[in-house]
Amino acid sequence: METSLVLPIIDISSPDKISSSTAKLIRKACLEHGFFYVKNHGISEELMEEVLRESKSFFNLPLDEKMSLLRRDLLGYTPLHAEKLDPSLTSSTGDSKESFYFGSLEGALAQRYPNQWPPEDLLPSWRQAMECYYKNVLSVGRKLLGLIALALDLDEGFFEQIGALNDPTAVVRLLRYPGEVISWDVETYGASAHSDYGMVTLLLTDGVPGLQVCRDKSRQPRVWEDVPGIRGAFIVNIGDMMERWTNGLFRSTLHRVMPVGKERYSVVFFLDPNPDCHVECLESCCSETSPPRFPPILAGDYIKERFRLTYES
Repeated sequence: METSLVLPIIDISSPDKISSSTAKLIRKACLEHGFFYVKNHGISEELMEEVLRESKSFFNLPLDEKMSLLRRDLLGYTPLHAEKLDPSLTSSTGDSKESFYFGSLEGALAQRYPNQWPPEDLLPSWRQAMECYYKNVLSVGRKLLGLIALALDLDEGFFEQIGALNDPTAVVRLLRYPGEVISWDVETYGASAHSDYGMVTLLLTDGVPGLQVCRDKSRQPRVWEDVPGIRGAFIVNIGDMMERWTNGLFRSTLHRVMPVGKERYSVVFFLDPNPDCHVECLESCCSETSPPRFPPILAGDYIKERFRLTYES
């Protein structure tokens, strides 16, 4: 069952003196949906359109060119059906999408996990566009986490202070969904049902529908609601580690992408903590009557295990 979902639209251009009111809006969105739109974030529509255009140019390359950049240490190209985001599915076919990951441009993580880039003779302006977008969206993500900290009645710099944003695991993922329904007998997924692993995700889409969310993970049968894109705005959602930090107060909402008979492109930015950051229940989110639901964990260990389940299922 699918219906349309109306999500809150949050303007983050507000000056500092009224950021507390913006934080209250974010708190309400995280309590009720785990998803919301962000507008007036400071990234131009021209840059967003350029990144989508360059992404399409990459996926239009011959398969052998893309396979030469096959994913290594989680960065690079992932071909069609290589992932299954919902390990519980019995079908042996993976999700109907192909993707390309790139991450940190500087710092220890960039040296440990170097990016792979398409050759300049094939895509001359590709790397420049992607690096520009990465720097800008990372800045938006940091600002957003400051507002989320305020929404949790914490200091705006809380996630900086605990080391989560000290060389964070910040990754851009370019995605292409072919869009065809392979069989009417077996349900086809562009991205099967999952929650995101980390702190917060910022999604840019090309306007083609397909994204759906399920606000109640425990309800059966699941109720799926369509989330349309808004030109120039990000679709933002809370990830599993933020849910762990908040003891389930802020929701990491189940979502999926369904084929709609049309090719779909999107650009996802995952802002996750430094791998050595300890993720444990915030004092303000637990009590004698509401003890911590999740044990403490290292961010890097959690991410690695989630990726293992995704690629080995």
